[in-house]
Amino acid sequence: MIRTLLILLMLAVPAQAIQPDEVLDDPALEARARAISAELRCVGCQNESIDFSSAEIARDLRLLVRERLVAGDTDAEVKAFMVARYGEFVLLRPVFSARNAALWLAGPVLLLIGAALSFAFIRRRPAASDAPLSAEEKARLDDVLKD
Repeated sequence: MIRTLLILLMLAVPAQAIQPDEVLDDPALEARARAISAELRCVGCQNESIDFSSAEIARDLRLLVRERLVAGDTDAEVKAFMVARYGEFVLLRPVFSARNAALWLAGPVLLLIGAALSFAFIRRRPAASDAPLSAEEKARLDDVLKD
């Protein structure tokens, strides 16, 4: 029973696509490479990090990250290199800047506009009347209910 549960839990964890031939000999460099790879988007798969993508372009990017680390680049330099080469799209968590402020602010602004419109619509709607039905309305309702 416990063995089956452990196997199911192992299957629920996403598999990393890193191949054995990509792993660096230095554990510290490999840890840095994994941390950077988790923050970079696969340009072919879109919303998947290169760490988990099995696409060829993701493999090339993983190798490029490791190549830059072995060459002595810092983590920030590796990310800057990738952004210079592929644009800000390659970052899974892009930085807030004047260029992309509209994208960052569009969601909250649209939510506030929707809430304001909903509030205005509800306020303008006439309140339900508790007044009794007139004789004409009662007769018409009786006709509808008899059919």
